[in-house]
Amino acid sequence: MDDFQYAALSETAIIIDFGKKITIEKNTRILQLAERLANNPFLGFIESVPSYTTLTIYYNPLAFSENPYKQVCLLIDDYLSITEQFPLDTKTVSIPVCYDLLFGFDLQEVASTNKLTTDQVINYHKNKIYHVFFLGFTPGFPFLGGVDSKIATPRKETPRMNIPAGSVGIAGNQTGIYPIDSPGGWQIIGRTPVSLLQIDQESPTLIQPGDKIKFYSITKEEFSSYY
Repeated sequence: MDDFQYAALSETAIIIDFGKKITIEKNTRILQLAERLANNPFLGFIESVPSYTTLTIYYNPLAFSENPYKQVCLLIDDYLSITEQFPLDTKTVSIPVCYDLLFGFDLQEVASTNKLTTDQVINYHKNKIYHVFFLGFTPGFPFLGGVDSKIATPRKETPRMNIPAGSVGIAGNQTGIYPIDSPGGWQIIGRTPVSLLQIDQESPTLIQPGDKIKFYSITKEEFSSYY
């Protein structure tokens, strides 16, 4: 079992920290625990929020007769002892991306920063299968780790005031997709015509934590055909 530590964030929240090193295996344990809590919550459980290496759990302290923090820690110990018996229900999602400079505002900058051609950046980006560590920043924004070190590029020093929905970006060794128009400082290398939000569906987001993402390249003409 991974080493972890509990810490109280407030009277109604506890954080479980699995250490600073980011791994898919560690994140999978966190997501398994979050899913188990959602499907089989303890009395007083409100919600859990996963990140790369932590899980924050919110609860109602009035559901416990004494020492709520200690009682929640004991309950989580029990959950963690059996999470591996409940594999995540995940999927692989193929995402089309148009890497044309019309959409890839920063593609040339990423290429020059890493002493590559734009075609090399595109190939390095699309030739990996990415793990969705968590959703955050804006609703449905997937944080995908494991970008090839050859194209890892720092965030922009000055964020843009508006990045169009569907934009695909790089920030350090992360890549992600903007689900809605929003400000942001990631290096934008392309855009997908696929909407990540599906408000009228049972699951409001196309991508869930734990899923795998595979990007593939499309032309401007193919991009336009989605509309």
